[in-house]
Amino acid sequence: MANDMMDEVKKAVEVLRQGGVILYPTDTIWGLGCDATNETAVKKVYDIKRRAETKSMLVLIDSPAKLQAYVSEIPDMAWELIELTTKPLTIIYPGARNLASNLINDDNTIGIRVTEEAFSKKLCEMFRKPVVSTSANISGEKSPALFVDISKEIISQVDYVVNYRRDEDQPAKASSIIKLGVKNEIQIIRE
Repeated sequence: MANDMMDEVKKAVEVLRQGGVILYPTDTIWGLGCDATNETAVKKVYDIKRRAETKSMLVLIDSPAKLQAYVSEIPDMAWELIELTTKPLTIIYPGARNLASNLINDDNTIGIRVTEEAFSKKLCEMFRKPVVSTSANISGEKSPALFVDISKEIISQVDYVVNYRRDEDQPAKASSIIKLGVKNEIQIIRE
């Protein structure tokens, strides 16, 4: 199983390096992903989802240490939240930087999640850049809880569909989302 996963990670990393879009398993639901620093790749994801570029998407990283490359000033509380969380947590940070401009919100914020799930963690680690993670559905439609719920329309538009974890039958849940201000102000967006 581990070799299968590594083969799939390598294939997905190749597609990401070429500016492609992948359909992949994450620590939550299946996601559409691309290089979070590549504006053209990010636009492809928006197009596949038929989503307005004003509605931001989050990114995954494999280690809290990498936050500093993409957030100019990390609120102190972020470190505690990351350390203490027992389930996937997306934190919206102020002062986004070094990411595709069409990924950053108008208020200069970005949602980032440190993934602990084996596939997405290894993907981010080997790619050495953040990876976009957005639900694999047309904007406004229900997020797919399982791979079998993903529409053929979405599958047909991506450059690579990861073959790992497709047969799982436990419905996945989206992450919790918290917005942090520079002075540790907290706003719960989704529990």
